[in-house]
Amino acid sequence: MTIRRFILATAFGLLLVGCSQTSAITNTETIPPEYPVDYFFRNSEVSNYQISPAGEYISMMKPWQDRRNVFVHPIGKPEDIKRITSVSTRDIDNYYWVGDDTIIYSRDTSGDENFYLVAVNVKTGKEQAITPTSGVKAYVLDPLDNQPDDILISTNERNSQIFDVYRHNLKTGKNTLVAQNPGNVRYWGTDHKGNIRVILTSDGVNTTVLYRNTVNEEFHPLKKLTFKDQFSPISFTPDNKNLYVASRITRDKSAIVEYDVKANKEVREIFTHPKVDVTNASYSNALNKLTTISYVTDKLHYHFLDKGYEKTFNRLQEKLPGVEIAVSNMTRDERKMIVVTYSDVDRPNYYYYDRDRDILEKLAENAPWHKPEDMAKMKPISYTARDGETIHGYLTLPKGREAKNLPLIVLPHGGPWERDNWGFQPEVQLFANRGIAVLQMNFRGSTGYGREFWEKSFKQWGQSMQDDITDGVKWAINQGYAKDGDVCIYGASYGGYAALAGVTFTPDLYKCGIDYVGISNLMTFMNSIPSYWIPILAMLHEQVGNPNDPEDAEMMKAYSPVFHVDQIKAPLLVLQGAQDPRVVKSESDQIVKALRDRGVNVKYIVKENEGHGFRSLENRLDGYQAMDRFLKTHLLEQTQ
Repeated sequence: MTIRRFILATAFGLLLVGCSQTSAITNTETIPPEYPVDYFFRNSEVSNYQISPAGEYISMMKPWQDRRNVFVHPIGKPEDIKRITSVSTRDIDNYYWVGDDTIIYSRDTSGDENFYLVAVNVKTGKEQAITPTSGVKAYVLDPLDNQPDDILISTNERNSQIFDVYRHNLKTGKNTLVAQNPGNVRYWGTDHKGNIRVILTSDGVNTTVLYRNTVNEEFHPLKKLTFKDQFSPISFTPDNKNLYVASRITRDKSAIVEYDVKANKEVREIFTHPKVDVTNASYSNALNKLTTISYVTDKLHYHFLDKGYEKTFNRLQEKLPGVEIAVSNMTRDERKMIVVTYSDVDRPNYYYYDRDRDILEKLAENAPWHKPEDMAKMKPISYTARDGETIHGYLTLPKGREAKNLPLIVLPHGGPWERDNWGFQPEVQLFANRGIAVLQMNFRGSTGYGREFWEKSFKQWGQSMQDDITDGVKWAINQGYAKDGDVCIYGASYGGYAALAGVTFTPDLYKCGIDYVGISNLMTFMNSIPSYWIPILAMLHEQVGNPNDPEDAEMMKAYSPVFHVDQIKAPLLVLQGAQDPRVVKSESDQIVKALRDRGVNVKYIVKENEGHGFRSLENRLDGYQAMDRFLKTHLLEQTQ
């Protein structure tokens, strides 16, 4: 049984001065060699390992003709590996085991984000598209673990703005409509038998949670909320009566609770944390109970509700010391699993673990050429913004160089309602390898720090959200890590907007800027959203601004960089995908034209076969090689 978490605040996806917590950081190691860009961004040799539900096969993604495809081999027989997909135009986005011998993968066309689904039989290699291959977005809603021939999928093929639910039969390939969306359902939740019994409807601002006891009954309202509240179903309780929910009703930080749907009230708080939201809990179908809760402070942490899973995790820690551990995939009986290790300096390593025999076998390294000893450590930090708000983030200092007066890249994340996390990030390591310090911050509005912190971002693009970034730069300078005047700002999506806002509204702070699929005009951005965002447009108006409201329009114009290009003096690099459905190409076109009309130095790179970010290998390398040259010229002042 699967219930996907539903948080309206993350609708965008990736659009991704006081005392420090940390003491002084110094580097005394030898300076590592300068690695080429493709060292960091070439295709991984393997990724996304999974094990089949019955434990017969191990699968993974590997490059074929420079595109990620799915390969499988019988467990214990890696020499019998075979490729089961043949996609050569664009990477497969993701894949899922949905039966003992069936995989479903998702892909789009040229970055348009209309991900369609294709089923593959791993024994015969036979493929069949199970949703339309253009103009439609689809995902697996519930693999129906106890119904081996069927899965539930959700797709907007009937109406591009809304998603219906279909039962797909893996043997016949037939799709049968299970639930037709009346127009306002944003979430479908199934019980342990695969029956849809909880839904969330929204008018774009207000959300209603509806529930039914059986599939033969009508849904009745359970709770009426604003989008600022959170009530995210995780799973039904073992008896299929109550709900486990991530809730921040009556609290600032989300907690995992049990909710009695018959009495319509919260009956117990299972786990909460005083400083951060807790929204993730894992339900074991084999044990029929919640087993693990995870949350992020500076790093990812676990709270165990099952002694067996806690014992397994402790055993894995003993066998794999000094790294972070995650279980990414398990067999149906949960006795065999794929384990992934990672750190801030090391890429993923994949292992097979047999719980019953307590045997751990290494499967592969994500990037065998990678040398973690040459990478730079990522340190959690915090600083105080000008209004007293505490901002958390990460500072990466180049290895082997004195942690003083360094060139700095400030790297605000996308979303903006996402957050930065600790771990290996290729672009951060590329910059650090060039001798540049990297500062990342979870400015107000970043998720995970409670409702109040999130709400402080509403209609604050370019304002207090940008002030948090500016104050982080000043903190790094005042602490002595960064050299005043040697600072560049770079970001993607919302981070691209923040980069443009930085060089526009604080022009003396930045020596250069890089805008990657970023927004230049808040009004045209809001008027060009994809069709499946239209149902939440009222919410976005409250979060960002309404271009049809005179007061909001004035504010949005005031904080749209395209209207203030006369203030920009730093050289810019702009990167854009022509098929981007979220930040359309005209967002980059208009600011590039305005800057060039003024004679400002701007390099513009457009990839016709990309969307919201460059995913194909050749485009990814082109983009980061351009960044590397740009930074060496304008931040490090080296000759191209």
